[in-house]
Formats: sequence, structure tokens, C-alpha cells
Amino acid sequence: QVHLVVSGGGLVQPGGSLRLSCAASGDIAAINNMAWYRQAPGKGRELVARSTAMGTSVYGDSVKGRFTISRDNAKSTVSLQMDSLKPEDTAIYYCNADLYSGVPRVWRNYWGQGTQVTVSS
Repeated sequence: QVHLVVSGGGLVQPGGSLRLSCAASGDIAAINNMAWYRQAPGKGRELVARSTAMGTSVYGDSVKGRFTISRDNAKSTVSLQMDSLKPEDTAIYYCNADLYSGVPRVWRNYWGQGTQVTVSS
């Protein structure tokens, strides 16, 4: 019932842009952190960007200045605007969020489905 729905992803040329979106769906009472992670071929999972409940945004070093995380609390969505994309940004991207939901309500960490981002000429 409660899940994260991811949209976006695809193929883009180096230097191009892409936008990912993630929407929390279901009986959700509150949302804490929302974040984007990625896993490139042969690499471990890494944090791309995180938006905290306090309104602070943090970024992985490799994407600082190029990616922007944003949040729409009214729609329970988080987006990742990716600009100046590089081949090394190629990875499966995952949405992650802490949601207060269910009966009884509890805090749980959720993962959305992965979406492939490929940066190639």
C-alpha cells in the first residue's frame, strides 16, 4: 500500500540533463529524509543527494554543483535535477525515504524501484 513510485531515467548525452522524480504513495502521516542513491556497474551503492526534514540538502562529492535535489511536501515528492551529466554518472538510481505510515503507524525506510540512467554519446 505504501510505496515510492519513481519516474524518469533514460539515455542522455554527456553534458545533457535529466530529471528524476519520486512520489510517496499511500496512507502516509509524515515524511522525514528523502534521498537519492545510485549504483554504477562494479561499484557499491553511494549517496547522491539527501533532503532532510529540517530542509537541509546534502550531496555526494561527485555531483556537487551539477545535481539539485528538491522537495514538494504537498505532493510528497522528491526530485533530482541532473545537469552537466558525465558518463561516470551512469548508474541505477534509487529513491529512498523515511515514512511514518501504517496501522499502527510506525517509521519505516522505503526504497523505490531502480531506474537506469545512461550517459553516453
